[in-house]
Amino acid sequence: MKRIWVMSMFKEYFEPFREYGVVSKALSRNSSSKQTFEFIPVSIPDNIEKGFKGVDDSPYGGGAGMVMRADALKESLINGVIAAGGYAVDKIKEQLHIVYTAPRGRTWDGSYAREFAEKLSDSFSKDIVFICGRYEGIDERFLENYIDEYISLGDFILTGGELAVMTILDSSLRFVPGVLGNKLSAQDESFVDGKIEYALFTRPANFEGKSVPIELISGDPKKIDTFKENSKEILTKKFRSDLLEG
Repeated sequence: MKRIWVMSMFKEYFEPFREYGVVSKALSRNSSSKQTFEFIPVSIPDNIEKGFKGVDDSPYGGGAGMVMRADALKESLINGVIAAGGYAVDKIKEQLHIVYTAPRGRTWDGSYAREFAEKLSDSFSKDIVFICGRYEGIDERFLENYIDEYISLGDFILTGGELAVMTILDSSLRFVPGVLGNKLSAQDESFVDGKIEYALFTRPANFEGKSVPIELISGDPKKIDTFKENSKEILTKKFRSDLLEG
């Protein structure tokens, strides 16, 4: 079973994530999903000798805020993940793929989510470890020695990596076979073909004077497909013309 570890100052962030929603079924201890993951949030301070007081320190060279210590993160990684998971200390790179969310990372998008989903499948031999940064960031020496992949959600800053990790997992786990109840759900949506998803309609047939498009209730598959393709084009041009330019 694939294991996903998340090292965080506040592992409680991930309890609702594991308990609610479609993706949570793949992470729950009582999952009925065909593809089940062992999802393990790890408290960084609980796995170092000095606790919260030993996690960070003021930066060399001055500057605002505090920096997470390299030695503290290594200690927490060894105690909270490697020892707890039964991995070999001298084979970290062979057994674990360690991810850090940071501005220097490749920007996350739909195609990246599909690509990362391969690392969450059984075909990828390593288990995944996410490091959630806090404060001003992490000592560069820990990053150089232990991080395998950097991911950025975009050109903005979050107060911690927890929300970024949840976003990454929520958007990529959907592409792992067995996670979604209907496999077509991940194939027929926004960004898959470089466009926004077509307009969606359900009951009532008339809402505030607006009716469901006649094509969708025609029963003619060709008319329905044509409507959907035209709708994609119209909505993309209106709201995300940059996708068409790209």
